[in-house]
Amino acid sequence: MPLAVAPLDAVESIAILRARTGLGDLLCGVPGLRALRARLRDAHIAVITYAEMAPVVERMRAHVDEFIAFPGWPGIPERPVGETAGFLAGMRERRFDLALQAYGANPAANEAAAAVEAKRTGGFLVTGTIEPDLEVHLPYPEHRHEIDRHLDLMALLGAPPQGRALEFPLTEADVREAAGIPTPYALVHPGATSASRRWPVERFARVADALAARGLHVAVTGVPAEGELVAAVRAQMRAPALDLCGATSLGGFAALIRDAELLVANDTGSAHLAAAVGTPSVTVFLAGDPVRWAHPSPHAIARVQVECNPCRHLVCPIDHRCAQRLEVEDVLACLP
Repeated sequence: MPLAVAPLDAVESIAILRARTGLGDLLCGVPGLRALRARLRDAHIAVITYAEMAPVVERMRAHVDEFIAFPGWPGIPERPVGETAGFLAGMRERRFDLALQAYGANPAANEAAAAVEAKRTGGFLVTGTIEPDLEVHLPYPEHRHEIDRHLDLMALLGAPPQGRALEFPLTEADVREAAGIPTPYALVHPGATSASRRWPVERFARVADALAARGLHVAVTGVPAEGELVAAVRAQMRAPALDLCGATSLGGFAALIRDAELLVANDTGSAHLAAAVGTPSVTVFLAGDPVRWAHPSPHAIARVQVECNPCRHLVCPIDHRCAQRLEVEDVLACLP
């Protein structure tokens, strides 16, 4: 009787379509990549995602050999579609052994993965949308944490888990960027990509004042486009606070988080960085889904259950009740 052939047997090159623009999305995929690398020590592993995510993929070099810029695809909403002909020609010429759709529950992503014409195509799928190869396709596990979804996919292929921990390795340059902040300090991060995940600035200000009352120096952080938001929090605080909006590179920001006593943030990339570098955090969950995105202790969740959360609206179409009903005292109760 012939021995069964595992999906990853004889795979020497693999392209993973992870067409996401969120820092948390990519970080939560690292445990899956770690499992894959442990199974395929000598294979060439490439990650396909948007050009601006190259610095994040660079931090995955322990598990990833190559970053490939993704031009977009019709039906994948993160970015407008760019020039796909050259991208596809290059991918087809290379003839990867396996292409994986690791985007999520979107049939358009399956189309994009199939279009690179690898020798075999697999990954997530929405049941009933394609004719699957069940050895390498996994019905998208909606009920699972983002980390575990990717671990499930790799386990299906024959790559057992190597732990759930996130990773974001720091460089000496990162550490130098973060130097000079008065210690001990806490970070407050009031921004988020979508308005539906932003808690009101006046409430962040009150939490920041409570941290200052504990004897912590407080710094308010954000990406460069969030300057007005950071200024609004600082303006409503009684205690002084540092403005670190856009003050560092991504690596420097990760080093700032690593050396902080605590991060208080909305459900956004900074919360995942805290998990990756091991700093305690309190994450305010509003529209977002903690079942999918929260991390275990020492990472606490501040949230109130309302009739409509979690939801996928980028801007709340009603009264943003998940934000309005989450009181400052609810967040303070989560502080370590």
